[in-house]
Amino acid sequence: MIPYGRQSINADDVQAVSEVLTGDWLTTGPKVVEFEEAFADTVNAKHAIAVSNATAALHLSLLALEIGPGDRVITSPNTFLASANCAAMVGATPDFVDIDPVSYNLDPEALRAGWSDDVRAVIAVDYAGQTADMPAIAQIARDHGAFVIEDACHAVGGQFEYEGKRWRVGGHPWADLTTFSFHPVKTMTTGEGGMITTDDARLAAKLRRLRTHGMCREAHEFTGLGDPSLDERGPWYYEMQDLGYNYRLTDFQCALGLSQLARLPAFLERRRRLVARYHQQLADLPGLTLPGLHHALDQSLTSWHLFTVQVDFASLGRSRTEVMMTLREQGIGTQVLYIPVHLQPWYRRTYGYGPGKCPRAESFYQRTLSLPLYPDMTDDDVDRVAKTLRELLRQPS
Repeated sequence: MIPYGRQSINADDVQAVSEVLTGDWLTTGPKVVEFEEAFADTVNAKHAIAVSNATAALHLSLLALEIGPGDRVITSPNTFLASANCAAMVGATPDFVDIDPVSYNLDPEALRAGWSDDVRAVIAVDYAGQTADMPAIAQIARDHGAFVIEDACHAVGGQFEYEGKRWRVGGHPWADLTTFSFHPVKTMTTGEGGMITTDDARLAAKLRRLRTHGMCREAHEFTGLGDPSLDERGPWYYEMQDLGYNYRLTDFQCALGLSQLARLPAFLERRRRLVARYHQQLADLPGLTLPGLHHALDQSLTSWHLFTVQVDFASLGRSRTEVMMTLREQGIGTQVLYIPVHLQPWYRRTYGYGPGKCPRAESFYQRTLSLPLYPDMTDDDVDRVAKTLRELLRQPS
């Protein structure tokens, strides 16, 4: 079976984890700091904060920016639930504007048209590994005094070009905070896990407290317990400065992350070669639209988390379910990414959203299909997927 995505684990990864499992630290220890520093260096950010998963990263980001009740947070409808759920988790109102028809990312012009006075933050999602138009999005947000969070869960290792310079995702000036995912189907993995990057030292310090129950151990920030008789500040002493969470990442996960980070350039190069082969094999197939590239990107910059095509199922005379089941019978796994978030029952029931709010995202959803893409795929695997898909789409109904 060729799955639509999967992790790549080698002997070095196993050895890295084994060494930590037989050492002194399992939870938060020196490997966490080492991974954070290595990741920050990789993306050219001043600070990196490791957390338990990317949903936690988004949640903490909004908390650190003090987004809450009465605030509106705009994001893309073409994303996983967490990109919008995080706003509801802090009591803000999640909202959506439509996507760009080429990159399938949040459209800056739709953002401009959909702006309202209560918008405090924009969460721009890098769908399939292709970065959103961050300079344009940031300009709109900052003209209105709003924050920008880049949801780069699909874009670990990605870059983009602006005004003749290449910028790394997670280390450019157009996002106040950037979040990453290390889920097994992503570009690199720690099992579960996430990261937040920023150049703002104040935000970084707050994020570190929030991920650990709001606890503070820095003596210069202590305020005391309210009674001098209770205020002995020995080596055990700590203070809860904020209401926080247990969103920490473990040392053995960070050991895996360090090993995977060393393999990241090879992962990215392999994904790009696989995508190029898909384009060669499927370029002339009627009824199939291959993923396009935003004008600021090229094949050498995009991290290609997904290879998502659009299929004209209506003209084919077969439903998407029929196509997916036929491919599965041939040993090929596919996926649909994503159902527009604003159409989910909870969002329709809670906020009154419905069909027609984001027509391009809704049209994209009707035709979208993600084909297998992961570093351990062989060229023969791509050829097999392409050959099977060509035969299926050319069959009369």
